[in-house]
Amino acid sequence: MAAELQPAFDHHRPPRLDVIQECVHCGFCLPTCPTYVLWGEEMDSPRGRIHLMAQGLDGAPMSESLVQHIDACLGCMACVTACPSGVRYDLLIEATRAQVERRHRRPPAERAIRSAVFAVFPYPSRLRLLRGPLSVYQRTGLPGLVRRSGVLERISPALATMDAIAPPVTPRVRLPERVAARGPRRAVVGMLTGCVQREFFPGVNAATARVLALEGCDVVIPQAQGCCGALSAHVGREEEARRFARRLIDTFEFAGVEQVVVNSAGCGSVMKEYGELLADDPRYAERAGRLAGRVRDVSELLTELGPAAERHPLPVSVAYHDACHLGHAQGVRAQPRELLRAVPGLVLREIAEAELCCGSAGVYNLLNPQPARELGDRKAANVMRTGADLLVTANPGCLLQVGAALRRSGRDLPMAHTVQVLDASLRGLAPSTLLRAPTPGSRPPPGR
Repeated sequence: MAAELQPAFDHHRPPRLDVIQECVHCGFCLPTCPTYVLWGEEMDSPRGRIHLMAQGLDGAPMSESLVQHIDACLGCMACVTACPSGVRYDLLIEATRAQVERRHRRPPAERAIRSAVFAVFPYPSRLRLLRGPLSVYQRTGLPGLVRRSGVLERISPALATMDAIAPPVTPRVRLPERVAARGPRRAVVGMLTGCVQREFFPGVNAATARVLALEGCDVVIPQAQGCCGALSAHVGREEEARRFARRLIDTFEFAGVEQVVVNSAGCGSVMKEYGELLADDPRYAERAGRLAGRVRDVSELLTELGPAAERHPLPVSVAYHDACHLGHAQGVRAQPRELLRAVPGLVLREIAEAELCCGSAGVYNLLNPQPARELGDRKAANVMRTGADLLVTANPGCLLQVGAALRRSGRDLPMAHTVQVLDASLRGLAPSTLLRAPTPGSRPPPGR
């Protein structure tokens, strides 16, 4: 019982009081917060969670209620965009989650799910081992039977979500260590290949390398690179995230590149925060800040460089979905739209409630499947109302999450990464190459 009465936070990087005090509780964040929109509960709003953090700093214990409300946050950072006072809620929620992970003992079932997720997802080599069994499973026709039976829902909602969002297994693409610029060289850039992106969306990485090369970049792709630490950082596994970050810093320093290009929103957001993540590490603090300053989302870099290669017509209507960790966390909204609008014949359509998260949020949809499903269904309905031919976004988790929601509604819509649209235009491909692409999470027919 004595442990229950201990203050919620220890002295290792608790949420900062000066940032908490910047919140004036104005309420501008409320209509942009997914959990507040779903439930209308004050403690499941950003200002409500900030109030709980302040109580923790005042000595309140690490209660089940505090943990529940912190766990329910998607970390989408829509509140950061909406806040007129500029409150860095991102710093507060990540610091609080790190405290929860260190100081709260979760029930056995929760610990098992989290351990399984983080034993696999941040490790490309382990994800690669899943490709074979997943491919066999998808081709047997079992997924439909399993879903109709509801057995996974009864065993574990997290397993049911994994089954629902699992992408079709496509052939692996092994990229070379270096892809030379086409025409005059304008930049030498490193490229992050990611974890899920590398193993289950290899076409996105291949398209990224081609587009960068066509736009005059030498692209360096270190073969030894690992996870960036984003998934770990976003749920409070601080030391694990720092370990991944150090290794990636070493890798890209050795590569000797001018900038590091990222095509996954979640990865880019945490890499741009390496300086804060490793601020108290005497060996890495300065190096982390230096690398963070060189990180660019692929849409940022292409916009900064300006077009060099010819854009061919691509007559297709596109609904663009702002991935939260690109639009809210990184503030990159105009650049993807600018690139898409520059494609001749392409019509860009905006999605209603664009600021609301789709429910993916890293591994949130695995750890909190019910609210994630509600948000995914809401996003899918808004996407379909655009009447677009194609849904485009810049994050693998969003592609999987929205794809699963669309299928639940009985609709299937082709989906692509922003860079795949540019790739098709630069290479003069027909719209059918995008419109017939496998939808993330769709099942290949048996025997094919």
